[in-house]
Amino acid sequence: MSTHAGSSRNLTLVMDLYELTMAYNYFKQGTKDQYVYFDMYYRANPDNGGYAIFAGLEQLIEIIEDLHFSDFDIDYLRSLDKFDEEFLEYLKNFRFTGDIYSVKEGEIVFPNEPLVTVKAKFIEAQLIETLLLVTVNHQSLVATKTRRIVNEAKGRPVLEFGARRAQGYDGAVYGARAAFIGGADGSATVMAGQYFDIPLVGTMAHSFVQSFDSEYEAFKAYALTYPDSCVLLVDTYDTLKSGVVNAIRIAKEVLAPMGKKLGGIRLDSGDLAYLSKKARAMLDGAGLSEVKITASNALDEYLIRSLLDQGAAIDSFGVGENLIVSKSAPVFGGVYKLVAIERDGQIIPKIKVSENVAKITNPGYKKVYRLYDLQDHKAIGDVIGFAHEIMDSQKDITIYHQSNLWKFKRIKAGTYKIQELQVPVFIDGVKVYDEPDIHEIQAYCMSQKEKMWQEIFRLEYPHTYYVDLTKELLNHKLKMLEEIRGVENDD
Repeated sequence: MSTHAGSSRNLTLVMDLYELTMAYNYFKQGTKDQYVYFDMYYRANPDNGGYAIFAGLEQLIEIIEDLHFSDFDIDYLRSLDKFDEEFLEYLKNFRFTGDIYSVKEGEIVFPNEPLVTVKAKFIEAQLIETLLLVTVNHQSLVATKTRRIVNEAKGRPVLEFGARRAQGYDGAVYGARAAFIGGADGSATVMAGQYFDIPLVGTMAHSFVQSFDSEYEAFKAYALTYPDSCVLLVDTYDTLKSGVVNAIRIAKEVLAPMGKKLGGIRLDSGDLAYLSKKARAMLDGAGLSEVKITASNALDEYLIRSLLDQGAAIDSFGVGENLIVSKSAPVFGGVYKLVAIERDGQIIPKIKVSENVAKITNPGYKKVYRLYDLQDHKAIGDVIGFAHEIMDSQKDITIYHQSNLWKFKRIKAGTYKIQELQVPVFIDGVKVYDEPDIHEIQAYCMSQKEKMWQEIFRLEYPHTYYVDLTKELLNHKLKMLEEIRGVENDD
């Protein structure tokens, strides 16, 4: 595994202050070593979509493995005058010693199911909250946006061009990683190529063309420098009357005598559908049918779909700001909630109650499973149950809506198979997960689409995928709600 961006930094203090003030209270009250369970999940799909893509696990692993408070950190915390020396001494020797379970990177995931589950001592579980969320939220958001764009490109390459519009350096580099997981074919961000082995793409900007006395001279210089990978930006002056004309001249007058071929042209402004069709006709008329046309300029999934519906002759898409910051839905919304504590060897479920039904948590230490139909091999839905429950595909199963017993689905024994979605990542603070490389992660992500009904990938009004509960979990949840609200159980 390569060295990663930011790997030399100590990121431990990327946390909200309340994590430290709560940890200090646990320390003073003597509950710091009590084992607790937290779930990280999200409540709604970005862009009102039908799914999301989970990403960021590799960086989360790096962070957990390097979690420590340096002398510099301790000195700063001391200066806040909020913690005593005994607590600061404890932090000097702090390491994560708990368990973490997670879905795999590149997995298609859905709202309200545990993506990452943490079982750890109270202080340890609390202090990683923000680091976990910022890592998974960011990369899952960008991976999801990219997948939406890639789906609409209908097999044409999508190239990530977003660094200069990203929210800072890390947003550019880790965003490029997430975009590749989501299906992008390459990135223009060189550090992403260096750290993550992502294919790099890029040729020239308008300033390069402007720096020469003529467009032809600019194209010629570039062709002589890169005869084996010559892609020319043709819209600096006049796309059809100048840019494409000069590109054709370069192909015939400069590259052909060298035994080389023009690789492509790029359109970065104007009516991309019209210009691409006209450019295609000009290239084909000149015997250059092998030359590819790339388009860029504020593209997103909707504009790409529209361009292809119009018959645009575009072979690949360079997508920048709308991808790298997920401009139309810039927040993933993952949360990290306490779901159980251990006391005297017993796991005691905990629940958060809210007037907003979406914010009521599913209590307890749980596992999440994906059920597949044995006939068509498509996912039927996901089901969340207590970790102690036995899932047996040779028995009938009934799965229930997350808050209503009357909404359920029965599945017959022998007609389905079960996949547990989370895998162990850390056990007793030791990494046990064999990390795939980024190309394997991308391949896994792309392969999962074939296991889903295609209706969940619609841009408008996508099919709602089932994420249900076992009857035991739902009954316990409803019982807890009744007890908390002081309502007698009629049963």
